[in-house]
Amino acid sequence: MKAIVHAEHGGPEVLRAAVLPDPAPGPLEVLVAVRAAALNRLDLLQRRGPGLLPGFTLPHVPGMDVAGEIVAAGASAARRVGERVVVNPALPCGRCELCRAGDDTFCGSMEIVGGNRQGGYAELLAVPAQHVHAIPDGVSYEEAAGLPTVYGTAWQALVVKGGLRSGETVVIHGAGSGLSIAAAQIAARLGATAIVTSGSPDKLRRMAGIGVPHLIDHRTQDLAATVRELTRGRGADLVFDHVGPALFEASLASLRLRGRLVFCGNTTGTHVSLDLVDAFRRGITLIGAESYGTAEFGRMLSWYWTAGCKPVADSVYGLGEAAAAHARLESGDAFGKILLIP
Repeated sequence: MKAIVHAEHGGPEVLRAAVLPDPAPGPLEVLVAVRAAALNRLDLLQRRGPGLLPGFTLPHVPGMDVAGEIVAAGASAARRVGERVVVNPALPCGRCELCRAGDDTFCGSMEIVGGNRQGGYAELLAVPAQHVHAIPDGVSYEEAAGLPTVYGTAWQALVVKGGLRSGETVVIHGAGSGLSIAAAQIAARLGATAIVTSGSPDKLRRMAGIGVPHLIDHRTQDLAATVRELTRGRGADLVFDHVGPALFEASLASLRLRGRLVFCGNTTGTHVSLDLVDAFRRGITLIGAESYGTAEFGRMLSWYWTAGCKPVADSVYGLGEAAAAHARLESGDAFGKILLIP
């Protein structure tokens, strides 16, 4: 099969086309002919190096988010050849104490497609049958490939951990990222009001174009003051932060009494400053949103198929153009998901 591999760490130029042996599915696995794969930040981080996940090795085939068609199935795999499927990239072992207790999010032997296991920048991908989900008629491979990581992460943060409810107001940072677009769509369909922030006027305009009602340019506007103005002095019920230190203090100041800050990313660093007295006097709740588990991913998908959401595609590249696709994502100019088509 054709694939994209990096055998060393570095810039986009280390991504090379290769011909690899076709993977053979095990008894409980299926072989998926990849029809579309979406880029994620993890692809960039692991290409730059060193590997972030235990078990990461070089050479490596990236690609977490994959949709395609089952072309072969193991003897004990309860799936049909010809099924159109999307892959859940998180593969817990299913055997450890946490997995047996239904808390596989923290499985110590977790494998991640495109992380510490070969990924979807390839024509074929072998994965456990229980981690593929049928794509409904009318949903394209491109749409399906664009949803697993961003909608799974946003669902975990907003719904599972953040407890976002109808009538509440949520501040979402990072306009234009696939994760922020997913979060804004989920919030709207839950009956919440989204306020999306960015330092890019162009990305804010484009968020307005997909129906986001309230937008803040955090470079030219006082974030906390503007949130309070938009909420008639009350403050936001929830802030969804996946950028980290850059907006952390302003996020706290944006919250109402007993507000919640749910966080799951560190693109601007790993350490923040926190005024403990202000936080406990206002009853602020800080919530770390871990990765989604297998059952929650299934619940998210069941909701997604009928909710009317849709990932926004920034651009589509051929498999051999993976280096250009990475450069596009690294530029910071992308709005929505970047896709590769084998």
